Amino acid sequence: MHRQITAVLGPTNTGKTHYAIDRMLARNSGVIGLPLRLLAREVYDKIVAIRGPSVVALITGEERIVPPRTRFWVCTVEAMPVSIGADFVAIDEIQLCGDPERGHIFTDRLLHARGTHETLFMGASTMRDVIRDLVPEADIVTRDRLSELTYAGSKKISRMPARSAVVGFSVDNLYGMAELIKRQKGGAAVVMGVLSPRTRNAQVEMYQNGDVDYLVATDAIGMGLNLDINHVAFSATAKFDGRRMRELFPHEMGQIAGRAGRHMNHGTFGVTGEAPLLEDGLADAICNHRFAPLKKLEWRNSKLEFGTVDHLMRSLERQPDDPRLSRARDADDLIALRTLSGDDLIRSRLNNPHDVRLLWDVCCVPDFRGISPGEHAGLLNTIFTYLKEGPLPEAWLARQIKRLDRSDGDIDAISKRLSFIRTWTYVSQRKNWTKDENHWRGATRAVEDRLSDALHNALTQRFVDRRTSVLLRRLKQKESLVADVNENGEVTVEGQFAGRLEGFRFTLDKSAEGDEAKTLKTAAYQALAPEFSLRSDRFYNAPDTEIDFTEQGGLMWGEYAVGKLVKGDEALKPRVQAFVDDEAGSDVAEKVTRRLQHFIDRKVANLFEPMLAMSRDEALTGIARGFAFRLMEGLGIVPRDQVAMEVKDLDQDARGLLRKHGVRFGQFTIFMPLLLKPAPTRLRLVLWALSEDHAEFAESPPPGLVTIPSVKDVAAGYHNICGYRQAGDRAIRIDMLERLADMLRGEDSRGGFEANADMLSITGMTLVQFADLMRGLGYKAEEGEREKVKAVAADAPAVAETDAPASEETVVEAASEAEAAPVETTETPAEETGPEMETFFTFTWARQQRQNNRQGGNRRNEGGNNDRRKQGAKGKPGGKPGRKGGNDHKPKAWASKPAKKEKPIDPDNPFAAALMGLKDK
Repeated sequence: MHRQITAVLGPTNTGKTHYAIDRMLARNSGVIGLPLRLLAREVYDKIVAIRGPSVVALITGEERIVPPRTRFWVCTVEAMPVSIGADFVAIDEIQLCGDPERGHIFTDRLLHARGTHETLFMGASTMRDVIRDLVPEADIVTRDRLSELTYAGSKKISRMPARSAVVGFSVDNLYGMAELIKRQKGGAAVVMGVLSPRTRNAQVEMYQNGDVDYLVATDAIGMGLNLDINHVAFSATAKFDGRRMRELFPHEMGQIAGRAGRHMNHGTFGVTGEAPLLEDGLADAICNHRFAPLKKLEWRNSKLEFGTVDHLMRSLERQPDDPRLSRARDADDLIALRTLSGDDLIRSRLNNPHDVRLLWDVCCVPDFRGISPGEHAGLLNTIFTYLKEGPLPEAWLARQIKRLDRSDGDIDAISKRLSFIRTWTYVSQRKNWTKDENHWRGATRAVEDRLSDALHNALTQRFVDRRTSVLLRRLKQKESLVADVNENGEVTVEGQFAGRLEGFRFTLDKSAEGDEAKTLKTAAYQALAPEFSLRSDRFYNAPDTEIDFTEQGGLMWGEYAVGKLVKGDEALKPRVQAFVDDEAGSDVAEKVTRRLQHFIDRKVANLFEPMLAMSRDEALTGIARGFAFRLMEGLGIVPRDQVAMEVKDLDQDARGLLRKHGVRFGQFTIFMPLLLKPAPTRLRLVLWALSEDHAEFAESPPPGLVTIPSVKDVAAGYHNICGYRQAGDRAIRIDMLERLADMLRGEDSRGGFEANADMLSITGMTLVQFADLMRGLGYKAEEGEREKVKAVAADAPAVAETDAPASEETVVEAASEAEAAPVETTETPAEETGPEMETFFTFTWARQQRQNNRQGGNRRNEGGNNDRRKQGAKGKPGGKPGRKGGNDHKPKAWASKPAKKEKPIDPDNPFAAALMGLKDK
């Protein structure tokens, strides 16, 4: 029978593997050996898609799928059956015959694996001469690369193009690169030889479907993996080959770099990180696929002798007869055999060739754990001891598996457990090593799958920012992004949290940094464009009840800040500044600004309507109109002492016109009572702060309080703008102050008087607080003590305190309405400690005379004051200068003072002007 042997040689991306699959499916049966389990799984899935799973088998060291009617076998090179008489046999990546660790397996397949009709070897052109020498009957076919490969020099990660693979040769190096790519590019898939096939498949799929645009890998990607890579970057050019650190051979670098470019797409390669630039000669050799041919292949005798363990070791150590073959260095299986054969107990159990064969099969269990040769040999010793007696004990095997069935921990912990379970997955695949092979294969496979999934999730969580990767992919595809804003203002773009939309300003998620933040921001604004437009329409049509201003001048739409007030040309005409991101567009910003200006204009018009109506009254002319202007400058409140001359110049007709608009002429303040309500007061304080260019706005006092504590460290005029007059440690509301002034008008301010219950009631103060208030108003408060007189009397009606000031001007009373009813007293025996005492205050006017009366008044009363101080009663100050008999006044009970008859008006009294006007009226 004619056996066709063909060697298809050439660089990467020449379609050699695809050609081999087509040739195998053209036969009735076939076996294809591949260098990696991952590649074997890829080819298996491809053939199953064409022929169905019932005729395709998959055999690797850790996975075995063999249907009853298998015709096509997809295997790793180590696991492929070589004596089943298949029509077709193919070996991929045949240049691995020169690999120090696995080369002897590939060399054995080159020399001995044959199909009954066709044999195919695929690999690099470096194998041309050695194949011609060792397999002279083989036809050699050369295939050219489908695309060009060029050297791109060094590139930083930040400038790495999409669909790039960064190649490294240590875990630390790979993890460092992956984390850097995550920060700058959104993430990377990780492919390493130590990963389980399931984990590597998941990582590769993540890269292939575009979840990430970058791949971090070892040289495993150079072993026939078909990935869509446009650029390969070496982060290192040296690796540990199991014995020592060495520089990569040119053909090894060419094999890896050749993965860039798929089909007709050109590819590039270069270096990154700390890797040195490639020499020109090396770069040119890689680009043109010119490498030194392999002269020697790794070889180990495959004709083993199992008579005794010594015979077995001698057969493994045999030297090749052909000079083109070089005996392979001692592999892990031979090292383990030497170790176990040196154990006398093990040797005593080797009674026949079957026992020796069993020992060798046990020594072939790969050292997935990679702890140490001694640890590995110890495990193999245990396995062989159990197998010598029969199948592995199920209880013992169950314990080994159970302790690994945990998916918690970090990447290193999960990887360690995964490498351990792979050992038991391999053991369960061996025939007759367990009682129930199907059960243990399923059990170990289930644990490995769970750990593989956990490792994939851990790798993804650590090295992939799914949010950024998803958004980058959608941006690259130039597709419309979908944004969603929930009731809390949280923005999600394509299901990924991006930040918060507060009003018309987007705040990026604080966890995003660097390039990730740029990508997230770009995607968010692109997706939010329709939302900005819809939201501006809703805001423009929103009622004024949904919009408000803050005491700091902010403008709120519900809970969102949408702008602020700024100083305008006039105090009552503030302007607005909208808070709208530039990315929202000028149309949105203009619409929001226009709506905010409408709101504040209407708010001013509504709350200051009486004052604005006064400004529009054409009946106000001359001095009256000028006074109205002064009142508007004061935003409805003007201290009387600041406009004393203007008030004096107003005739009764002018005052009447102003009173029609609600202006009240008080003894201390000229004001409009309607503007003392909480809402106008709150806005007035903001407008005042804007017009005065305050950096910080003071808060308005709580509504409804008659007196408030004096606020320290505020701008001058604060209390007046709030509708209060500062007096001592507290400030009193100006309308209530005028009511108090009405009460004080009938008191003897020269001879002295005491506060009555009505005075304390309208101020809501204690006697001590009232005394401090009176001092602040210009009175002198003299404190004294006396025996307390207990009285039984009907409760006097208290003056009700209201939140809003009176709407009409209080009529000035000249005296009390009637003399209080007599009070019946009941004397009680004094206690042994003495009579009960009470504190009282006597109030007298204490301010200096007006400036125009000071000179004569001071000279006239200079002696009288001294005399009266000497003659003053106990606890009583002298009367006010200029009044006779001031010291003759005696304190009386609050409720028993009779109404006074009309008396001359004291020109020094602060209320003289008002009293004169009433008297004339």
